[in-house]
Amino acid sequence: MEAPVHVVIVALLAGLFSATGICWLVFRRLSSGEQARSRREVEESRAMLREEAARRAADADELFKKRQAEMEASFQKRESLVAAREGELAQAEARRIEQSGALDKRSQAIEQRSRQIDERAQEVEEALRKYRARLQEVAALPMEKAREALREEAKRECEDELRLFKNEILDRGEAEIEKEARKTLIACMQRLSSTPMQDATATVVPIPSEDMKGRIIGREGRNIKAFESATGTTLLIDETPDSVLVSSFDPVRREVARIALEALIKDGRIHPTSIEAAVEAAGEEVKKSVAAFGEDALRRVRITRVHPEIVQLLGKLRYRLSFNQNCLDHTVEVAQLCGLVAAELGLDTEVARRCGLFHDIGKSLDADYEGSHASAAANILKRLGEDQKVVNAVAAHHDEVAPISPYAAILKIGDAVSAVRPGARAESMDSYIQRVKNLEELARRLPGVSDAYAIQAGREIRVVVAPDSVDDSKARELARTLRRRIEDELQYPGTIKITVIRECRYTEQAR
Repeated sequence: MEAPVHVVIVALLAGLFSATGICWLVFRRLSSGEQARSRREVEESRAMLREEAARRAADADELFKKRQAEMEASFQKRESLVAAREGELAQAEARRIEQSGALDKRSQAIEQRSRQIDERAQEVEEALRKYRARLQEVAALPMEKAREALREEAKRECEDELRLFKNEILDRGEAEIEKEARKTLIACMQRLSSTPMQDATATVVPIPSEDMKGRIIGREGRNIKAFESATGTTLLIDETPDSVLVSSFDPVRREVARIALEALIKDGRIHPTSIEAAVEAAGEEVKKSVAAFGEDALRRVRITRVHPEIVQLLGKLRYRLSFNQNCLDHTVEVAQLCGLVAAELGLDTEVARRCGLFHDIGKSLDADYEGSHASAAANILKRLGEDQKVVNAVAAHHDEVAPISPYAAILKIGDAVSAVRPGARAESMDSYIQRVKNLEELARRLPGVSDAYAIQAGREIRVVVAPDSVDDSKARELARTLRRRIEDELQYPGTIKITVIRECRYTEQAR
């Protein structure tokens, strides 16, 4: 039996609704899965975007830092260039100011010079006018009156120059007197004693043991008192081990004391009697050695027929020093130099050698002889019958008397050469430094000198002058003035070369 249509329709609608619900359920389930997948994809996309943003931010930050470093380097470079440019501008400004000051000084000097020239021209014109007026007056005078008037005029004009010349001569005379006074004092001190230096006035005598010091002193000091009284020396006994010091300014007495003390120490018996005997024996030994030294000097210069007293005086020079130069060696050297110079001049070489060998025997005399060592030596030689030429040369080698023969000049040459040759006379470091300082200070005190330098161990001085205040003529006059002042105020061996340097430099810089 067929169902009714509405049932079928209902059934169809029910099936349709069921299918629709099923489809909706399926669609919903599918839709929820798709949403979940979409959410996951969105989250993944967001994560990727965040990573990309972070990476791009890091790249941008790194690029920014790099760009910032480049900008800072460029900025520093520009700052250094600006600073360098500012320094150059400052230097250029300083040079401009300096050049401007120099130009101002130069212009002032030119203006001053111009005024001086104008004043000098006016003075010349005034003098010319006066001379013309004077000539007109003289033309109307007789010859004798004209000559008298000219003499009076010349006298008035030369008064100032004569006064300056007189003052210069007087000043030079006072300097020379002072210099000669120093020489006289030095010569007197040399005759009274040798150079007061520890190494030249003391002799060390070794002793075998410390007990020997007590034996030398003796009971209550009687032995040392007897020894010092007999020898005229001083015994210095201190804590220095195994040695005794013999001190005296007389080198001959010191040598006698040394020989006597060595003999007493060797013998071992020390008492006043043995001391007197030892000193007497030592004196005889020194006399023999003095004579031996004198004879040896005569053999070295090939001189004969000499009085024994002169030989003794020559031998005593062995114990004399002059500026640490042995006097006997100095006299032998001077004798040889005098002989060579005389041979070159065709003169008697033996006379010249005798002059050189005997010229300093006055230094071996004691204080009983009056006069300088040159005059005392001349008196001794004259008394002992020496040639008159030799006597005069010895007396004149320090310009105390007038020379009567060329041998006096030859002796002065030999004496000077022997004294100033390199290595002849020792000089302490302190005195050398002081001499160089005095030389430079003497030059710097002159007007117009900007600086001075002593070179060649003090044998040359170079003086730099300011070119604005010292011209060529003044520089030449300054060299002469410095030479005179060095000769008058300083003591030095040999010669000193003086060089005055005046230099102008002009520098410009083109940009």
